Amino acid sequence: MTDPAKVRRHAERIRELVASVVRSQIKDPRLGMITITDARITADLRDATVFYTVLGDATAQSSTAAALESAKGMLRSTVGKALGLRHSPSLTFVLDDVQDQVKQIDDLLAQARHADAEVQRLAAQAKYAGDAQPYRVDDEDDDADDEATDTDTSTTDRR
Repeated sequence: MTDPAKVRRHAERIRELVASVVRSQIKDPRLGMITITDARITADLRDATVFYTVLGDATAQSSTAAALESAKGMLRSTVGKALGLRHSPSLTFVLDDVQDQVKQIDDLLAQARHADAEVQRLAAQAKYAGDAQPYRVDDEDDDADDEATDTDTSTTDRR
């Protein structure tokens, strides 16, 4: 069983190594403005997943994915030598679509703000459906009459 701290250290090291090699050694013209965002490795240290983002449109993303696929062998050998493991982990590259998710969340938050503003606007214009005071309030005069009636009946009951 592998230590989870060791697995995290190896994943961080893989991220750093892949970023360094992509920046300095891969000279593929298809490679766009790429950022290695994260790397994860399985507990048996055999399979690593590298997450990346690409600045650009869908064609830049697809060409960068092709460039990474073609450089996968060189990246795997570099990672294997640097980590000093018995088996070099196989690398899988996954496009990290964080920017798309952030945009979607921002759009949803803007819709919620707009809906809240609309509710506040409607609440400011709202009026009571009935009276302003919906509960029955007894007048003081009625209270005094009730108290006099109560004292009269109490004296009659005692006799």
